[in-house]
Amino acid sequence: MKRYVLAGAGSRALSMFARPICEQYRHSAALVGVYDTNSVRANGLARACDVPAFDDFDTMLRETRPDCAIVATVDRYHHDYIIRALEAGCDAITEKPMTIDAEKCRAILAAEQRTGRQVRVIFNLRLMPYATRVKELLRAGTIGKILNVDLEWFLDTRHGADYFRRWHRRMENSGGLLVHKATHHFDMVNWWLADEPDQVFAFGDLRVYGPTRAERGERCCTCPYAETCEFYVDYASDPQMNALYFAAEHEDGYRRDGCVFAEEIDIYDTMSVTVRYNRGALFTYSLTAYNPYEGWRASLIGTDGRMEVQEFYSGASARGADGKIDVYDRNGQSRTYAVPKAAGVHGGGDTRLLDRLFGERSLPDPLGYMAGSRAGAMSLLIGAGANQAIATGRPVRIDQLLHP
Repeated sequence: MKRYVLAGAGSRALSMFARPICEQYRHSAALVGVYDTNSVRANGLARACDVPAFDDFDTMLRETRPDCAIVATVDRYHHDYIIRALEAGCDAITEKPMTIDAEKCRAILAAEQRTGRQVRVIFNLRLMPYATRVKELLRAGTIGKILNVDLEWFLDTRHGADYFRRWHRRMENSGGLLVHKATHHFDMVNWWLADEPDQVFAFGDLRVYGPTRAERGERCCTCPYAETCEFYVDYASDPQMNALYFAAEHEDGYRRDGCVFAEEIDIYDTMSVTVRYNRGALFTYSLTAYNPYEGWRASLIGTDGRMEVQEFYSGASARGADGKIDVYDRNGQSRTYAVPKAAGVHGGGDTRLLDRLFGERSLPDPLGYMAGSRAGAMSLLIGAGANQAIATGRPVRIDQLLHP
């Protein structure tokens, strides 16, 4: 039985890791400690899962002697906990993104090589049945060699706005949505192509959120404009949110319902990225965070045809119907592949990933579901390179981020 410790005790840490390990996977995995800089959250998770809480990460590693540390903290600190775990003789599992910039990425890769330990990055999008079916068809050569990919990702004003309430809204914490959110999407395309990015260029703007409105408060629960603001949320009345965040504010001042029009917001809500891959494929990507519904659509063009794919997560198109993948060849013929709609968090991807991380037996992985530090680096560096390109107005070479 493998022993795990957890750095970070927020909602994702509790639902994705702590509870599953202590319940579904208790015969093959054991959670032996939790650490968070906020003791209210750490102690709350410890009580919920009957595990000890620690007020020091290194002490937890020494006293519990885990096989692996799971990192689910604020993104800017991922590298610190990953490296300390590796140097203590543990492997590490980290939430995406692996880290937020090239310097921290290089430090993780160096520590992994120095210690001989292993880093795994959580990319549950790979294990969603729809993305998996696309991978299978591409691998079978359905459209030949891929020459061009176009991907549009649209967040709705429920999900998208929430990034501008939380710690993510500061570039120094998350690397912006081009790192924190888009690392999923960049990894999916890297995985589909079985290739690595060479160059990246990008534009980014803050159009809807941030200091764009005079009528704003500091946070939703005290806002004088709550009755007229379309972005108002009442998180304080949710028992779990209250216990995790509002009851823990006195420790670190972190507010879970910050105003989406705050002055401090410096990440983008409108982004456009272009990537060239090592084998020549071109990839264009856009991300917007203020749509009336949520989902994505993509086209992949190869030497033998074109593939069109799309999924919707909110709005009328998200209800009921199974997914489909449309393929067109150059002879005017087309074929549609049905993909049954999957249940569960992240389209069933979370459960499939957890089975591979914590299950009793090793599962075959012919499609390469499990991502290591190299995949983590390639996805985050597209985002970090895009941020640099936006700041400088110049294209960025990925190799120069890895080897400056």
